[in-house]
Amino acid sequence: MTQQPFSRPGAIDLSALKRPAAPPASAAPGGAAGAGGAPAGSGGPAGSSYAVEVTEATFQATIEASMTAPVLLVFYSPTRLPESVQMAEDLATLSSELEGRFLVGLVDIDAAPAIAQAVQLQSIPFVYAVIDGRPAPLIQDVLPLDELRTALVQVGQQLTAQGITGRHQPRSAAPVEEGDEDAVDPRYAPAEDALGAGDYAGAVAEYEKLLAGNPADAEAAAGLAMATVLVRTDGVDPEAALAAADAAPDDVEAQTLVADVDLVSGRVDEAFTRLVDLVRRTAGGDRDRAREHLLGLFAAVGNDDARVLRGRQNLASALF
Repeated sequence: MTQQPFSRPGAIDLSALKRPAAPPASAAPGGAAGAGGAPAGSGGPAGSSYAVEVTEATFQATIEASMTAPVLLVFYSPTRLPESVQMAEDLATLSSELEGRFLVGLVDIDAAPAIAQAVQLQSIPFVYAVIDGRPAPLIQDVLPLDELRTALVQVGQQLTAQGITGRHQPRSAAPVEEGDEDAVDPRYAPAEDALGAGDYAGAVAEYEKLLAGNPADAEAAAGLAMATVLVRTDGVDPEAALAAADAAPDDVEAQTLVADVDLVSGRVDEAFTRLVDLVRRTAGGDRDRAREHLLGLFAAVGNDDARVLRGRQNLASALF
């Protein structure tokens, strides 16, 4: 990670909930890092199904999760400000109470100093609300559980008023029973039938129905992402698309279309590389469009695919 500011404009105005405070010098993130870990006594993110420990390897994926529903990025330090550990635990607890309204990403800056450096963290504790990949400062003081609960309820109400109502799926799941891996969920049959018939627009409509009923349905989201790519490339002349992209290397529409063509043709790494390079070359709205398109291609391929993991690492490098 390079040391670049984490300063993209926030998607919402949360300044009324921010609690500025002058932290003690010992709370600054500079200096030698000590041995860090998860919040004290938890062995992990306080046992919550909606909280995750964030490392350099998982930072970008945690940010990407904000495309589904808001993420709270919580920076704390067991060695520099022990009180921040309790606050991290409390936020993890509240994530369970709110049943997926927020995913809490816990960043122990002793264990992951590069993340603190990348976002130019100035004090701890610090909490960012991240929506659609864009951060907004939320809390920068140690608050008791009741005040944290009130703050998150207020944030949730503000988000709902703006039409942001998605929820995260639990991060822990029941084990798959033997033989269940081949079972076909009938909910997805209409979409799969449409895909098989080449009716890509129909498949998009079916997946959208599923997501309207459950915005956290990861399988439907992945299906929608791939069906959308198929709609965009249906009838496209690959050679003509490539010629247009070569003639306009910074044209977002031309470059994203060729990336789509590469993806459906099996040139997955080439598609990802094209868009990562576009992110590096562009700024502002063009950069956001390129990044969001790339996230859609990641979803279409599948989050566990090794090529997606490499693509995420390259995107993180391009962004930070």
